[in-house]
Parts: sequence; C-alpha cells; structure tokens
Amino acid sequence: MQPKRKIPLRKCIATNEMKEKKEMVRIVRTKEGDVSIDATGKKSGRGAYLSKDKDAILKARKKNILASHLQAKVDDSIYDELLAQVEADQSK
Repeated sequence: MQPKRKIPLRKCIATNEMKEKKEMVRIVRTKEGDVSIDATGKKSGRGAYLSKDKDAILKARKKNILASHLQAKVDDSIYDELLAQVEADQSK
C-alpha cells in the first residue's frame, strides 16, 4: 500500500481560497521588478497565486491586488493574458 502523497495547496490572493497548486496560476516578480506569468511554477522571485477563474482574475484587476501583493506595477497585458489562458483552459 502506497502512502498518500501530500497535495500542495496554495492560497488565491483574490478569493483567499485554498486550492491545489495545479488549479492556480503563479505570477512572479523578479529582482529587476519584471512581472510575468510563471507557467512552470519554478521561476525565481516573489510569487503570487491566482485561481484559474475569470471572476478571481477580474477581482484582482479591479482591486489591484497583484500590484500590492508583488509590490510592483502590473501591466493590464498580464491580466489580459491570464483571462485568455483561463478561457483557453475552459474550452478544452
């Protein structure tokens, strides 16, 4: 009998829900202050997790949660890319 593997949980900064890591998308700020989407989840830098959910992304955009969490300016293009990624995932 194999021991149960621990499922990594992360907290969404928009909804404060704990979800599995694979249900989230990581946004990272590098030392240089560049903010980007971390598809691999392994980039170095300050990370923040958002649910792969349109409402969570829109809430984060409206309240500017990402910028305050990462302490960096977050371009609208990041939110647009996140929304496009979520819509692509849902259409699969």
